[in-house]
Amino acid sequence: MAFWTLVFAIGAAQAALLALALWRRPVNAGANRVLAVWIALIGIDLAVKSVYWDPSYPTAGKALRFVGLFPFLYGSLFYVYVRVLTEARAARWRDAVHLSGFIIVLALHAGFFLRGLVPAEGIHARLLTGIGELEWMRLNIVLYAYSLSYVIAGLLWVWRYRRGLLQRRSDADRMSLHWIDAMALSQIAIWFIATLQWLVRIPWIDYPLIYGLVAAWVFLMGYFSLTQGAVVVESVPESAPASPDVAPAGDDARFADVEARLSQLMTEHQLYREPALTIGQLAKRSGYPEYLVSAVINRRFGENFWEYINRQRIEAAVAHLADGADTRTILDIAYACGFTSKSTFNAAFKRQLGETPSAFRKHPVREGAAASSNAGEHSGV
Repeated sequence: MAFWTLVFAIGAAQAALLALALWRRPVNAGANRVLAVWIALIGIDLAVKSVYWDPSYPTAGKALRFVGLFPFLYGSLFYVYVRVLTEARAARWRDAVHLSGFIIVLALHAGFFLRGLVPAEGIHARLLTGIGELEWMRLNIVLYAYSLSYVIAGLLWVWRYRRGLLQRRSDADRMSLHWIDAMALSQIAIWFIATLQWLVRIPWIDYPLIYGLVAAWVFLMGYFSLTQGAVVVESVPESAPASPDVAPAGDDARFADVEARLSQLMTEHQLYREPALTIGQLAKRSGYPEYLVSAVINRRFGENFWEYINRQRIEAAVAHLADGADTRTILDIAYACGFTSKSTFNAAFKRQLGETPSAFRKHPVREGAAASSNAGEHSGV
C-alpha cells in the first residue's frame, strides 16, 4: 500500500470517528452537527483519494471529480458553522442558500457525470457536452476566491461576536472562540498552497502533499472541536428611551450618580472578584438600566466592560503583590481577584503596567504608585 494511500485512509477514518462524536456531542449541539457534516464530507473526500492513490484499484474518474468539487462546500460550511455556533441555534433550511456555489458548479459538471447514463443524442447532446473538459486551473482560482470570501465573512462574524462579549462579559476571553481563527487560517493556508501549486508548479509541493495537509487539518479540528466550551448568546441590552430633554450624543444627567455607584460596587463590594460577571448583573446590582451603565463605562472611562472589570482586578492584584505580608502565589492572587486563567492575567497585567506580575513583585513600590496614579486618572481624581 502506497504511503499516501495510508495517510489518506487514516485521515478518512479519523474524520468518520470525529463526525460521529460531534453529531452526538450535546455541547453546542446545533453547530456540532454542521461541523460533523463538514468533517464527514472531508472524510469521504480522503477515502476516495486513498482509493485513487492505491495502485491496486482502478481510477474512479467520476468519484474523484465529484469529491474534487467538495471544496466549494468547505468555505460556505465554515460560515454556516460560525453563524450557528455564535447564535447558539440549530441549522435552518434557509442556511442552505450558502451551498448554492456547490450546486451551481455541480450543475456545470452535469455532462461529465451523466456521460454513459443518458443517451448522447438529440436534446441530451448539449447537456452532455457541459463543461466536460473544464479548465481546472481556472476553476481552482475561482474556487479559492469563492471559499476565501466565505471564510472572511465568517471571521468578520466572529469579530462582531467577540466585540459584543467584550461589552457584556468579564470572562469574554474564555468564550472568544480564538480557535476559530486557527480553523480559518489553516484552511486559507491549504488553499493558498494548492492554488500556488496550480499556477506555478512548485517542485516540492505536489497533489498528495496538499491532501496530506487536509488529513492533518482533520486531526487539528478533532482537538479543537472536542474541547470547546458551551457558547452562550447574550441578550441585547435595553435601549435608551427617547427623551426630548437629553440630546442623543450628550451625557445623561444621571452619569455622575451611576459612576459613583459603580465605584462603590467595585471598592466596597468588590464585584470584580466574580469571574463570570456580566454587565447585566452589574446593572441589576447598581439599580440603573443596563444601557446607562454601559454608556458610563464607554464614555466616562473610555473602556469596554471587559477592560473596565479587568482594570479593577489588576489594581486589586497590584495591592496584593505590593503587600510583603501576602505570601500567596501570583496565580492564587490572580484567581482571588477574579481572573480565570494565568495567560489572561499576565496579558492584562503587562498591558496595564508594562511588565509581568513576577517582575513587578520584585520592586512593587514604584509600580504601585504608578498604578494608583492610573486609578486616580480613571476615577477623575
